[in-house]
Amino acid sequence: MATTPSTSPRRLLPLSLGLFQAALLLFFILFVTYDEPSAQAEDASSVANHLYSIFPFFQDIQVMLVVGLGLLLTFLPRYGLSVLTHNFLLLNFSMQWALLLQGLLHRFHHGQVHLGLHSILTAEFAAVTVLISTGAILGRTSPCQLLAMATCEVPIYLTSEWAIVTHLRVLDVGGTITIHVFSCYFGLGVSKALFRAAQQPVHPKQTPTPRSDLMSLVGMLILWVFWPSFVAVLCQPGDAQHRAILNTLLAMSASAVTTVVASSLMERDGKLSPGHLQNGSLAGGVAIGAVADMALGSLSAMICLLGFRFLTPFLVRKLSLQDQCGIHNLHGLPGILGAAASAVAILVVPDVTAGYHLSPIGGNATEGVVMGQFGGRGAGWQALCQAMGLVLAVGGSLLAGLLTGAALRVPCLALPPQRLCFDDSLYFKVQEGPESTGMGGTSEEGALAMKEQV
Repeated sequence: MATTPSTSPRRLLPLSLGLFQAALLLFFILFVTYDEPSAQAEDASSVANHLYSIFPFFQDIQVMLVVGLGLLLTFLPRYGLSVLTHNFLLLNFSMQWALLLQGLLHRFHHGQVHLGLHSILTAEFAAVTVLISTGAILGRTSPCQLLAMATCEVPIYLTSEWAIVTHLRVLDVGGTITIHVFSCYFGLGVSKALFRAAQQPVHPKQTPTPRSDLMSLVGMLILWVFWPSFVAVLCQPGDAQHRAILNTLLAMSASAVTTVVASSLMERDGKLSPGHLQNGSLAGGVAIGAVADMALGSLSAMICLLGFRFLTPFLVRKLSLQDQCGIHNLHGLPGILGAAASAVAILVVPDVTAGYHLSPIGGNATEGVVMGQFGGRGAGWQALCQAMGLVLAVGGSLLAGLLTGAALRVPCLALPPQRLCFDDSLYFKVQEGPESTGMGGTSEEGALAMKEQV
């Protein structure tokens, strides 16, 4: 009797992805055209210069998401194949889904959909939110559940981003509020609703090994190197972009040094924790806010590490909150810190922060240029909007995550068996060999997973 339901999730994945890809292809054939440069030589040259200026940033972001973030999540020793593959699949699916939604909206207002590098880039920022949110439920969910979560999260993110950036006109260099804070609390909401009040026991396959920690550390280094491109590509070319790169480098450098200091002090024997290095070193990039400096980078690293040491056990004990990758410590707490710092900076040094103009994620590069002092607003009103944007991101994403997590409990999107969580053999053909127990488990467990998955 268990044969039929056990195979349905495996058939649902290729069927749903195949239908989605066919629908996207049809949409592109019927409604999408490529952006065409102007007939005038000067305009064509300007378009080419803009392309050549943005494409290196785009390549850096691709490396960050595909390689850096993928490797960062390989700290689970027997789940490496699944992490890299699911991260790659979710990135492509979410990007295409965001392109489709943006195209439908654009066609509704303008009739024809024009495809350019900027539209691809903005779709990838929508995909980033999905990749971050996945960290809260990593290893205990099926690919179908992850794709269902992405299907719900992308349109909610696009709506949230429009409300915060376009409507409230919040200054959000680096996506501190719209990306990091939103995705963190959306993922935590999904986790809480999906696993309900049951406290998940520590799984024996969760413990990292020196090899898996090393791979994760390499992923952190890749993210650390390319993070300034992720921040700068959102800014208007020129002084704002230059300042964003410099401040991001300083903030992340301070995070790295502070992480080593704090991690050593937190351990009685003075040794460093790989988990602290993998997360705390990136906290400064999350907290970039409207302005960032070395002090903010150091403070964000301290908050991140203190969150891992004290807040995470407290949330597990009191709320039974599952946060597999500690996204609350890396994205939530530094994101809140960065948003608060942006509001304070606007009140203290309005002339400096007013220069941080953004190209809005959902629009053209020339849209959303802030003229004058915060587009005619006073510093006090702009600081209030920063706070309102933070409240909207936290409250809206948490509520949406809870509803999405409840929806993921439907029978056709069943959770994997508890004893086969964090194991590649559930989804991959892992050949027997000396490394099978370290990367993907044994073939016996894989065969048993085929029978038990419901």
